[in-house]
Amino acid sequence: MNRFGSFRTRVLIGSALGAVGLLPLLHLSFIFLARFRPGVMGFSHLGLVAGLAAVGLGFTGFGLVQVRRGLSPFTRLREGLTAVRTGTERQIGGTFPSEVQPLVNDLNALLDHRERIVRRALAKAGDLAHGLKTPLAILAQEAERAEAAGHHDVAVAIGHEVERMRRQIDYHLAQARAAASGATPGARCLVQESAEALARTLKQLHADRRVAMSIASPADCVVRCEREDVDEMLGNLLDNACKWASSRVALESIRRDQQIVITIDDDGPGIAAAMREKVLQRGVRADEAAPGSGLGLAIVRDLAELYGGSIALDGSPLGGLRARLTLPAA
Repeated sequence: MNRFGSFRTRVLIGSALGAVGLLPLLHLSFIFLARFRPGVMGFSHLGLVAGLAAVGLGFTGFGLVQVRRGLSPFTRLREGLTAVRTGTERQIGGTFPSEVQPLVNDLNALLDHRERIVRRALAKAGDLAHGLKTPLAILAQEAERAEAAGHHDVAVAIGHEVERMRRQIDYHLAQARAAASGATPGARCLVQESAEALARTLKQLHADRRVAMSIASPADCVVRCEREDVDEMLGNLLDNACKWASSRVALESIRRDQQIVITIDDDGPGIAAAMREKVLQRGVRADEAAPGSGLGLAIVRDLAELYGGSIALDGSPLGGLRARLTLPAA
């Protein structure tokens, strides 16, 4: 960038031009004080006054333009930081004056360093989870052997604990992934793609129940989340809806300002109003006789909150339960 385009130069030139522009205006005030009497101010004096005023205003205006252009890089820097914070950009782009560019370079280096640290931590968490899956698989096989040998109580106890540990691993992995996604700019996911893929899988999984599933999500419903986390949240909610629905499950998403609101309705028995807040807590199930660990809705709640969103349960127009998931728009 040339020297004239630097922040310091533009501010100095703008200040100097502003000062030069004030001199004719100051001289103009003296002329008015000295000569503005009835019958004394002639056409020549009026022309001089108009000329001085035009020159002064011209210099002052040009000086203000230079100062404003000198400060414009800070506006662009703020816009770049906003884009990074909202997830539309991963780094601050563009060229800045020599006084500002080192700051931009340091910010971009910090963002890159933070992203690498988060990704490395997430990879370590994945390695740990993978390492635990083998011992859990062995324990599950031992439970099957115990069942075959007639030790039913032992098999049930081992199987229950294995399943609980698996869900705990999935729960903490989901939290770690969401924390990494929330710290890493640029996460985006189209709700429609995630919902339709999950619907195809769940229709096969619950084929024996013949549940009709509908998806209504426009193209502008894009959330600022990683696809894996959206799949985790919608997967838990849709799976619950399919388990309890009598015949119908409906997903709909709409954009409201800077948020995407996703509603999932079913025509099942629903949940009593007194229980709706409780089932969002870890380990709490609406029906203790039903299979599960009570972590599904808690995972959805924690993931949503890590992204700055929320989950709420209410009665559905279909007669069952409505889950309302709110996430930040990308």
